[in-house]
Amino acid sequence: MQADGSGDAAAPATVTEVRNERTDTRGERAPRSERKLSQLAGCYADPHAFNAALEQGDPVIYSVSSLEPASGDGDLHIGLGMVMPGKVGAEYHLTRGHLHSWREAAEIYIGLTGNGLMLLEGQDGADAAVPLTSNSIVYVPGHTAHRTVNIGTEPLTYLGIYPAKAGHDYAAIAQNNFRQVVIEQGGQPTVLQRKDWLETLRSNLELSVKE
Repeated sequence: MQADGSGDAAAPATVTEVRNERTDTRGERAPRSERKLSQLAGCYADPHAFNAALEQGDPVIYSVSSLEPASGDGDLHIGLGMVMPGKVGAEYHLTRGHLHSWREAAEIYIGLTGNGLMLLEGQDGADAAVPLTSNSIVYVPGHTAHRTVNIGTEPLTYLGIYPAKAGHDYAAIAQNNFRQVVIEQGGQPTVLQRKDWLETLRSNLELSVKE
């Protein structure tokens, strides 16, 4: 510890002072991006319900604040996500979901508030729906697509921590979407295969046309 000119020890720098002396982004407000309903076309299984919801307005469905202090091989990036409660038709609000551009990259999600599910879909065909709630941790292995779904009545918030070079590949998901959907049935969230839910929607549409 250095001394000042009077011979007394200099007062230790505060956390704020230390951060201000550095050239990285610690201590700065993380940039925030928002996704409105209109930006999620094709994500929801029921296009008729999507169009009907969009006619009522274009609310923000989710937002992400990202902190990227450095981008070296050993560095981490952090995202603070928030998915608003609600449904489009019977399907709960969701994120676009993604694979990592660097397919080997894993990610850790830490639930902060709310009640949600993390849809995990491996490129080997394995599917899972893992609870994401306050104080829970979800590990997303490499080569795994992941999507966050809010099945509660309050905002679902969480942290995502991933390698700086992971990257986000949304295009791969946009081509085929997720194999799973989360819908409300009998007042409860239910995970179904997308193909089965689409068949139910088609059958319901045919019945309504006949009536």
